[in-house]
Amino acid sequence: MFDYDAELRGYREAFRTACGIRPGDRVLDVGCGAGQTTRDAGRDAAPGAVLGVDVAERMLEHARANTSDDNVRYVLADATTYDFEPVDVVISRFGVMFFDDPARAFRNLRRAARRVVFLVWQPRAENEWARAIPEAIGGSFRDDSPFSLGDPDTTRRLMTDAGFTEPTFTALREPLYYGPDVESAYENVLQLREPQTLLAGLDPADGDRARAALRETLKAHQTADGVQFGSAAWIIRTE
Repeated sequence: MFDYDAELRGYREAFRTACGIRPGDRVLDVGCGAGQTTRDAGRDAAPGAVLGVDVAERMLEHARANTSDDNVRYVLADATTYDFEPVDVVISRFGVMFFDDPARAFRNLRRAARRVVFLVWQPRAENEWARAIPEAIGGSFRDDSPFSLGDPDTTRRLMTDAGFTEPTFTALREPLYYGPDVESAYENVLQLREPQTLLAGLDPADGDRARAALRETLKAHQTADGVQFGSAAWIIRTE
């Protein structure tokens, strides 16, 4: 399974600080994945309670297996419709961009809390990883949902219509990490759905050329800290 926590490690502390979780807080973590942000929140909120929700049972299995904190629990749930108990803050690290009905989802989250802290991608054009990897394979990622909240004006309107106060947007830029070396990064990238889809559409000869080009692109992004690509995100906050 692809290690999103490793990929996003550059954002971990900035997001944790931005959340501003205090002892005793009740926290909801939307799109919690394997639970790293949920566990961080649990340690900051203790003795408060943290609920992590995700629609992927496989991710939640990893989250539960790696969590020993007794103030943290996980639920398989769609945040668009789940009846959440009131909390002090809703947080999400790259988990709120994928709603089929974002207006309904944000209204539901607003019923749970006034204060939110979301980390979302800026537009695709600002994210090297979303351009360089598919271009190496000879295509483009077709799924625009990761960038659905990248435009501040659109997102601001969506959130205020849902009942939130005017959100603030803070820009962050961090490298995304794909592995310590080219071969590790190559294996990791090929675990992602979009590269798999692009490669599956190629004939064998073109597939071989695309894989070789991908390796060259990864080699060009080898640094002393591993294979990394530039990325840009927003921290969105309401009070």
